[in-house]
Amino acid sequence: MTKIVQTAVVGVTGYAGAELARLLLHHPRLKGKPPVFAGRVDSKDLARGGVPLSEIHPQLRANNGSGDWKLEPFSWELLAGRGVDVLFLATPHEQSREWVPEALKRGLRVIDLSGAWRLNEAAHRAVYAFADEGSEIAVATQAQAVYGMPELYRGQIGGARLIANPGCYATSVILPLKPLVAAGLVDLDRGIVADAKSGVSGAGKAPTAKTHFMSAADNLSAYGVFAHRHTGELLEQIGVSASGIVFTPHLLPIPRGILSTIYVHFRKLQTHESVAQVYREFFAGSPMVRLYEKSLPQIQYSVRTNYADIGFQLDAGGRRAVIVSCLDNLLKGAAGQAVQNLNVMLGWPESEGLA
Repeated sequence: MTKIVQTAVVGVTGYAGAELARLLLHHPRLKGKPPVFAGRVDSKDLARGGVPLSEIHPQLRANNGSGDWKLEPFSWELLAGRGVDVLFLATPHEQSREWVPEALKRGLRVIDLSGAWRLNEAAHRAVYAFADEGSEIAVATQAQAVYGMPELYRGQIGGARLIANPGCYATSVILPLKPLVAAGLVDLDRGIVADAKSGVSGAGKAPTAKTHFMSAADNLSAYGVFAHRHTGELLEQIGVSASGIVFTPHLLPIPRGILSTIYVHFRKLQTHESVAQVYREFFAGSPMVRLYEKSLPQIQYSVRTNYADIGFQLDAGGRRAVIVSCLDNLLKGAAGQAVQNLNVMLGWPESEGLA
């Protein structure tokens, strides 16, 4: 595309929405074309044309007083009038289920950060209890969705009209496991254990009893055991059965970041070099994955970046491995990966505006 692309963001008020706004406002390919920010605007703010973005996210205020972008009342007419090409939805799952079909009908390309269109199998979508499950329009829309993990689906993303951005936990588990499972190294009969821990921002901006400071600080808690909604993504994308993996998420008393510790058995003896070579070959040409071959990654190394960091260690017998992956749940786990998908969709360098 030769023209400057016009983007729009719906759902800018949340944590991921703030990061998405920041990335798009500073993207070198989008200079002079700030996103259209649309959403719910109270009647008291309609008279001033919307809510200044700097009132929602003061960190986005321009230092010279210019660029005070506004959150405007959402309408399809607003998007059409501004010539929007690509629509980002950082909205609740149910809202994305309603709006994505209409956006596609209107010729927009969509990058959806919710879980509305990530799952191909109805049994896995059941955790969301979508009201339109099985309807003709839902089936047709799902058929157009491409799972937005460039390291796995770079070719399909390029021509996609609808990209379903992966979940943050799912990204942290799929990326380290997919190369080994695809290469036939993992003994799936022995099972996989994925022990994942996330900062509090992964639960969203709305406060709850569990994410309140008094509950989360100085604490570590497991939740969603055998029932987390990202599990279906692991099963579909890694290619394992529900009985073949145990995924347990935990809440860390930190603002952001994910560390996943993954335990696997190999089908036959492996060396550090043989495993490293599988990773090198799989992620060749993937600028947003960093391999740690001599140490293990830590949250502090990947936080506030769009990198997924992967490291591993083998036991003395070469038949078991502990894999550690780290990423920022708001960037590689959400907004950064969405912009990475935008880059691939439009044929731009994959890491532009991110690294």
